[in-house]
Amino acid sequence: MREPVLVPRLQPFTSTIFTEMTALAVRHEAVNLGQGFPDTDGPAGMLDAAKNALFGGANQYPPGPGRPELRAAIARHRRRYGIEYDADTEILVTAGATEAITASLIALTQAGDEVIVIEPYYDSYAAAVAMAGAERRVVGLVERDGRFALDIEGLRAAVTGRTRAILINSPHNPTGTVFTRAELEVVAALCVEHDLIAITDEVYEHLVFDDAEHLPLATFPGMRDRTVSISSAGKTFNCTGWKIGWVCASPDLVAAVKAAKQFITFVSGGPLQPAVAHALDHEVPWAEELRTSLQAKRDRLAAGLAEAGFAVRPTAGTYFICADVRPLGFEDAGELAWQLPERVGVAAVPVKVFTDHPEEWKHLLRFAFCKRNEVIDEAVTRLRKLQ
Repeated sequence: MREPVLVPRLQPFTSTIFTEMTALAVRHEAVNLGQGFPDTDGPAGMLDAAKNALFGGANQYPPGPGRPELRAAIARHRRRYGIEYDADTEILVTAGATEAITASLIALTQAGDEVIVIEPYYDSYAAAVAMAGAERRVVGLVERDGRFALDIEGLRAAVTGRTRAILINSPHNPTGTVFTRAELEVVAALCVEHDLIAITDEVYEHLVFDDAEHLPLATFPGMRDRTVSISSAGKTFNCTGWKIGWVCASPDLVAAVKAAKQFITFVSGGPLQPAVAHALDHEVPWAEELRTSLQAKRDRLAAGLAEAGFAVRPTAGTYFICADVRPLGFEDAGELAWQLPERVGVAAVPVKVFTDHPEEWKHLLRFAFCKRNEVIDEAVTRLRKLQ
């Protein structure tokens, strides 16, 4: 019998740094600031709603598009941005945003198509483009005016006759940047000019800091019916393990994504969907308190990293902050990341693993600040040993 071999386009994705770094952190009892999940639960009302659904008989397959009450709650939630979606035909519930992104790419791109991805990128993007059979073209962020900014000219140059879609993540993981109105206007204009689909990963939509503002690309001129808007409950309500996400788009786009999604997970999270519906309708004030808390945690970790000798980069959203290791005498953050758990008992992730051009990003480490204050403080105490 022929030996089973992973197809070439997926061979680069046989393992992730998160799996390996977590194992290393456990082995050395390290403080894990490498992975972006909180160490506290979400709102009590949401958890009660999940318990009631679990013991109230909501344990079988939900409807394929998602439970009606959740789709209606998602539609109400999107109105905060001044955009209307029909709950029956323009909203699809998915197994987290990761499935939504993957199903969208599988449904809407094919072999020969190019997908523009902003670098650094969340690691599932590259794998999802490969699974769709398409090719990715990366456009790197640039450090400008004290932030990671979109390379406008690079983006324009990346569009070719084969470009089918642009995958945009704002607030942006791993850098924490939030794209400005001017940047998004350029993206929208390119999509309209070249008849491109935009797939937007907006999972951190509520977690923006200072004077930053989340602006859904679908609200820009010409973008309502060419944008697949994706978000989830995980980051907004501290329930990353629930994996309840959603797609909002025109009926034709939603139908296409559903055609792929139904053969990936079919459905998921039956008793959790009513709880997320409750959260979207009633717990957004809790999410605002979370945002305020995370901003303070960002400042706490930023100050601690600076005291430990890192050159800290600004972050306007998400769970993450990036820090330059060169002031500490290191040139490669990847090499340092593998040493940190054993050397000082802290886990972090090098930004270069999220890129096609690691040499350009090898000086940066990504730290997660969605942790309890005592965990952040312990990590900082340990990191000071690097000096």
